[in-house]
Amino acid sequence: MNMKLLRIIIQQPNAHYRIPFTYQRRHTYPIPPYSTVFGFLINLLGIYHQESSDYSEIKKLKLSIAGRFEDKTTEMIWFRNISESAHKDRFIDIQNRKLSGNFEHFGGQSPMWIDVLNNVEIILHLFHENEYFLQKIYNNILNPQTRLEVLHLGRAEDWIIIKELPKFLDLNDLNYRRLDKNFGYFFWIPEKIYHYNSYSINFNDFEGIMYNLPVFSIIENYQESFNRGGKRIFQYIRTKLNEGKIINTMILIDKELMIPIFLGDFQ
Repeated sequence: MNMKLLRIIIQQPNAHYRIPFTYQRRHTYPIPPYSTVFGFLINLLGIYHQESSDYSEIKKLKLSIAGRFEDKTTEMIWFRNISESAHKDRFIDIQNRKLSGNFEHFGGQSPMWIDVLNNVEIILHLFHENEYFLQKIYNNILNPQTRLEVLHLGRAEDWIIIKELPKFLDLNDLNYRRLDKNFGYFFWIPEKIYHYNSYSINFNDFEGIMYNLPVFSIIENYQESFNRGGKRIFQYIRTKLNEGKIINTMILIDKELMIPIFLGDFQ
């Protein structure tokens, strides 16, 4: 059977994909981690409960992420601390909320630097053994009536634009070959690569900085609170961040876009 891939190309005017262990200056990955993309798909499909059948199908997806951006800027924002001590540091008295003649929010505030990517392009390739599920994703992109909130990647304000109609790819749209070049995109290359059509791709053949990337999560005490914004306990996958240069190895290539595909297997 000629199993198909679904390709989705996304543009974002601005985006921040936070590296979680950065604080005073919040650094960003150059492309979204797997958990961010799966969160986008969960939002798209309107999956509210982790016990739903669609969530089980999401976990069976094989996902490839590539992307690039035009430039990066650093912005200063204010983070608010609503502790009593932070309020007293700013307003002197716990009952006071007035500074320079103006009433302000409770608590203190501190400056925070945040890196923001500009003019971002993200290319997703999805594979699922159940082609009907890929069709469901496709249909929801065309008509996202079931979405939980505005479609975004990264922060809630990082809205997306679907650059072109998503496309199904089959074997005729792909090449398995060696092509030594700098492709001009960032790629996540997972340690556990799904061998689509039995094509063998070796993780150790590629250069890249090693990361443990989050994939799926469990929301702590979700059954009691039903709070989707609650504390998350993540599953991680070992991954390389490749900056585009790939040589001396066989790869799976999207013939139209001429970029490699690295399908992560998360089961």
